[in-house]
Amino acid sequence: MHVTIADAEVAIQAARKRATELGTQMCVAVVDSGANLKAFYRMDDAWVGSIDIAIKKAKTAVFFGMPTGQIGKLSQPGGSLFGIEHSNDGLITFPGGLPIVDRDGVLVGAIGVSGSSVENDHAVALAGVGPIGVSDLPEHPWRT
Repeated sequence: MHVTIADAEVAIQAARKRATELGTQMCVAVVDSGANLKAFYRMDDAWVGSIDIAIKKAKTAVFFGMPTGQIGKLSQPGGSLFGIEHSNDGLITFPGGLPIVDRDGVLVGAIGVSGSSVENDHAVALAGVGPIGVSDLPEHPWRT
């Protein structure tokens, strides 16, 4: 099952609203459960470099079914996933990417946000997920 275009649009609108509240310009990407781009929005004056980052954050979150910041903790030098960001044509392992899990507990896609601090990116991604699902999947052995 994949995130619908209607839900992707709701997620982007909610993310845009939160970005505006934070006074920042963001790029917001929603991918389906196969990591294919479903919807994208670049706010006026958002950095061009954030386009690729937002999309890669979303892909990273759906590939591994966990927040990108959590993967980042595992990919530090000496960590169990050190170097993972070089796989899959490049991953992003800092906050701002979240899985989208529907009300039945099924991973249907992910959202990726870039354009500000990682704290703001995460907050905006969380705002995008909220109206359409949750970002938590059942426990996975890599989660700490």
